[in-house]
Amino acid sequence: MVNRSQNWRDLTPGAKLLISLVVTAGTGVLLYAAINPISKNIAQFICYLLIALLASRLKVNLPGITGTMSVNFLFILLGILELSFTETLVLGTAAIMVQCFYRDRPSSIQVTFNICASAFSIAVAYDVYHIAFRHWPANTHPLVLIVAASTYFVANTGSIAAVISLTEGKSLRRIWVECYFWSFPYYLVGAGLAGVVGWLNGKFGWQASLLVVPVIYLIYRSYRLYLGKLEDEKRHVEEMANLHLRTIEALALAIEAKDHTTHDHLQRVRVYAIEVAKELDVTPGEMEALHAAALLHDIGKLAVPEHIISKPGRLTPEEFEKMKIHPVVGAEILERVRFPYPVVPIVRAHHEKWDGTGYPFGLRGEEIPIGARILSAVDYLDALASDRQYRRALPLEEVIQRLSAESAKSFDPKVVDVLQKRYLHLEKLVEDQFGHEVASKLSTDVKVERGLAPAAGFEDITVKDAPGQEANFLSSIAAARQEAQTLFELSQDLGASLSLGETLSVFSLKLRRLVPYDAIAIYVKRNAELIPEYVNGDNFRLFASLRIPLGQGLSGWVAQNKKPIINGNPSVEPGYLNDPTKFSTLRSALAIPLEGLAGVVGVLAVYHAERDAFTSDHLRILLAISSKMALAVENALKYEQAESSATTDYLTGLPNARSLFLQLDRELARCKRDTSSLTVMVCDMDGFKQINDRFGHLEGNRVLRLFAVALKESCREYDYVARMGGDEFVVVAPGLPPETVAKKADQLRELAKHAGHEVCGEDILSLSVGQALYPKDGQDAEELLAEADRRMYIEKQQQPSRKNRRLYPRMKCRVTIELQPHGSEAPLLANLTDMSLGGCFVETSAIMPAGSKLKLVFSIDDGKMQAEGSVVRIDPGSGVAVRFNDMNREERDKMHRVLEFVQNSTKFYDNRYLSKLLNR
Repeated sequence: MVNRSQNWRDLTPGAKLLISLVVTAGTGVLLYAAINPISKNIAQFICYLLIALLASRLKVNLPGITGTMSVNFLFILLGILELSFTETLVLGTAAIMVQCFYRDRPSSIQVTFNICASAFSIAVAYDVYHIAFRHWPANTHPLVLIVAASTYFVANTGSIAAVISLTEGKSLRRIWVECYFWSFPYYLVGAGLAGVVGWLNGKFGWQASLLVVPVIYLIYRSYRLYLGKLEDEKRHVEEMANLHLRTIEALALAIEAKDHTTHDHLQRVRVYAIEVAKELDVTPGEMEALHAAALLHDIGKLAVPEHIISKPGRLTPEEFEKMKIHPVVGAEILERVRFPYPVVPIVRAHHEKWDGTGYPFGLRGEEIPIGARILSAVDYLDALASDRQYRRALPLEEVIQRLSAESAKSFDPKVVDVLQKRYLHLEKLVEDQFGHEVASKLSTDVKVERGLAPAAGFEDITVKDAPGQEANFLSSIAAARQEAQTLFELSQDLGASLSLGETLSVFSLKLRRLVPYDAIAIYVKRNAELIPEYVNGDNFRLFASLRIPLGQGLSGWVAQNKKPIINGNPSVEPGYLNDPTKFSTLRSALAIPLEGLAGVVGVLAVYHAERDAFTSDHLRILLAISSKMALAVENALKYEQAESSATTDYLTGLPNARSLFLQLDRELARCKRDTSSLTVMVCDMDGFKQINDRFGHLEGNRVLRLFAVALKESCREYDYVARMGGDEFVVVAPGLPPETVAKKADQLRELAKHAGHEVCGEDILSLSVGQALYPKDGQDAEELLAEADRRMYIEKQQQPSRKNRRLYPRMKCRVTIELQPHGSEAPLLANLTDMSLGGCFVETSAIMPAGSKLKLVFSIDDGKMQAEGSVVRIDPGSGVAVRFNDMNREERDKMHRVLEFVQNSTKFYDNRYLSKLLNR
């Protein structure tokens, strides 16, 4: 019987109508009994009434619904068999009245309905019994009693089940079958007991019926035990279901600990998916499967490296190939859980698309499980509506528009229609359920101080996995963790040192953990060739000797095309296996370009003895670290260049003036210890200005390089050759006999003449040479260089044809000026060497790109002599060519005054310097 308090206004119209009909019928029955009171045996009636009232308190809770039942139906059957209609009705309704108020406070409508329903059921059963009893044969009386008991059961439980169904919105058939029909055998047993009592009354008098009281209690106890067992089993099933759900949520929390972008994602997807499934009338089993899959669909990401999952940008093709394994790995993990409903197919197919373009199997349309179709659409919606590392969340309206555009392409149109209609309601539902919850973050960043080492010791990273070890999702998860850790260590090591050799050595050792190889070569691009900067492993001597032109061989192709090669043939490297005397066991190669800020800086190549030894995972790993590696190589090369340029002339490759003074001091210290001699020769080119004027500065630079090479080759191994600057060179010759100095000077003059003729095709260049001998001409480096420089200028002045020739409008000069690049407040000092009305050439170490705007100040003292122009040519290590801006007549007149000032300043300083040399 229904015992939950209900307000009449809260009932549905159907429930109100049914209750009204039952109350009307029951009231009519009660009025009829009141009008026609009949009693066969008042003592028997009173005895039965008292026992029925006591028995009505023996109620049991019905499983699965909000109702109870009592065993007083046995006394109602006795009344139908032994008492009059009025007595039976009073006995039944009185017992119902006591049952309603025992330990409960029911509403008036509830009491009225229960009494009237019981009265109506009693009347129907009473009439069925007595009509059948009068018309059926005597030998069918037991069957008549069974029919009456069945009639009472159907009328009583049917009306109650109908009200419960209409009130609580449950299926009538389901309520009646699951919650009442199980008690039907007890009604039959009650009918049998009532028949036995009637037989006893006929034989021994009605007092014998009192013996039925212990039987009634026995029936009650059997009810209680049976229903108690049902409640225990139900409670156990609910506890197991809750435990199951908590286990699923714990697994989902493990995913959140790795993929930080899915925080609150799982709960939102779960609510959306379940509500959409209800709209589509998904079966209970599929609903449970979807509930679990919504929480666990991304568990396969445990096998994806963390740097891919949390990458703040689009994935590369190789990274996407790694990401695509997570539905398969997730399904393999969940297969071992043995869910009682189809979770695995949903997880495996949740990235399939309606048109068959999804992964991993390319399912289309109805081939995709309904749960996977719902989950994929909901997952897409939540992904766009949530913040990610690479973008902010989109407005929900825009997300729905994008989802609609993918209807019948990526997603099931039915699912999309439901989301379009109910997305606002679903979002509010998510907000109501989880909007005020504070998510407790896992303690993934905590540092545990205790514990120096595990009991078994630390891992030996050289130990390999034992044969037969799990190679499915477990190894994928372990590999992902190792990959993330090693990549982190590599990124730290690559930025820890500016030494190129040290950086590459550490890198190669740690790379072997992720990409097994038998040999490694890291080539650095120098000019148009790849030079092996670091080589290790098998055949390292062969790789170290390679000089690979760009575009040739495996590594040269990679550098030129900026594309990787996987499982290439090492033998195609130029000069590697072309020699028949060379032999190698290496059969496969993996090479990737190293692209820095200025383009390709080199190539990373790893080699293996087995064919097709490298996988797409290996390529993905190398591509993931290539940019960091390229930047480290580029920085190391710049550091080497800066370190070298501090002591080396960029144009000729000879030591510069700074290096010269250091070396000269060391040689003088040695000569003092050994009491030996030392010769310093200062050389200056005559006619070099004409080469620049007639053939250009690039040809002039070529002359300098040719002369520097020839000068270096003509000297002894222990002689020191340096460029002082411009067209001046210095030779330090320890132990050179005085009688051979003149012969050496003539040799140098011939070298300069030959270099000029080779470039210009005429004898335009000569050389002035000055010598100084230690200890005769000086005791330190400055004295020796000054003396040799003085003698060199004396020789230069003695050659009339080598004096300064000034051909208007271009003239050679030597004046210090200021350069002020556009956008820079700090001026730069530079040497003005050539000038005309159209432009000038300035010697400076500053690097200014072509097209740079700058201002030139020729009179540093007062700043009046100025001009503006732009850089048109760069001669690294020498200077820049500047073209003046277009000038009007007034500005041209001003430039003439500047030319006159520069000419006068040059003449003044030349005369002043020459007079100092002559007065020494």
